[in-house]
Amino acid sequence: MKELIAKRIKSARMLARMSLRELSDALNNIVSHNAIQKYENAEMMPDSKVLLALSNVLGVKSDYFFMPYNVEVSNIEFRKNSKLTNKDIDALKEEVRDSISRYLELENYLNISSSFHNPIYDITISNGEDVERAVNKLLTDWKIGFNALPNVIDLLEDKEIKVVEIKAPDGFDGFSGWANENIPVIVICKDYSVERKRFTALHELGHLLLNFDSELSHKDVEKLCHRFAGAMLIPEDTFFREFGRIRGNISINELIAVKEVYGISMQAIMARAKALGVIKKYLQRLLY
Repeated sequence: MKELIAKRIKSARMLARMSLRELSDALNNIVSHNAIQKYENAEMMPDSKVLLALSNVLGVKSDYFFMPYNVEVSNIEFRKNSKLTNKDIDALKEEVRDSISRYLELENYLNISSSFHNPIYDITISNGEDVERAVNKLLTDWKIGFNALPNVIDLLEDKEIKVVEIKAPDGFDGFSGWANENIPVIVICKDYSVERKRFTALHELGHLLLNFDSELSHKDVEKLCHRFAGAMLIPEDTFFREFGRIRGNISINELIAVKEVYGISMQAIMARAKALGVIKKYLQRLLY
């Protein structure tokens, strides 16, 4: 019980984005920051008065501290920029853990069982051509087809991938990981545009499904996940059908039309055109 309460206090504090000292101050110094740290390290047990004060300050119900953990989120691929603080990152992870826990509790209550299978686990990804091949196999195995994707979030959840939409600070792009080591999880910001949500969710899907060559750098992996997202939204042959194989120019009206049909941003279309060799780098820059 002591270990459970310790984890719950730390979790609630991280969700509230508070340091040990900030929490102690908010408690009007009922307990010191050193005492709170001992609670979190399971070296001391708070009494009922302290637990009640903690629940009020941290914005959780008092029974929160006694709820068992049934979800651990691991192997997290976290994309962020320098605007996110460590407090933001910790709070986002705890919010996701809490959301997935509720998700699984509801499924358990409704007696819903699910299992996930990755159809492209045996394809080693070393370059962009490998990504195109993996996407074609995935679209075929999932029986999606090669035209415009429907609602991406619904599609992923139909494939037993848990998608969590959260309010997040500026600088958050998304992350993916595994709950209890076998449940794929994707997290995106609920305030994004539709096109950005679709692309981000599929980028994170790339992190979950693609088996990258161990020699690739982190930057290379990110670029290949971008290519995966673009290929899922408009596959290679479909792109050639829309634009042809070699173009000296592409009009804004063409970009708008494809954006509306396929739910992909014009910037992502340009990146896709460059990756597939349809346009040269200078034209991509010009159109940007």
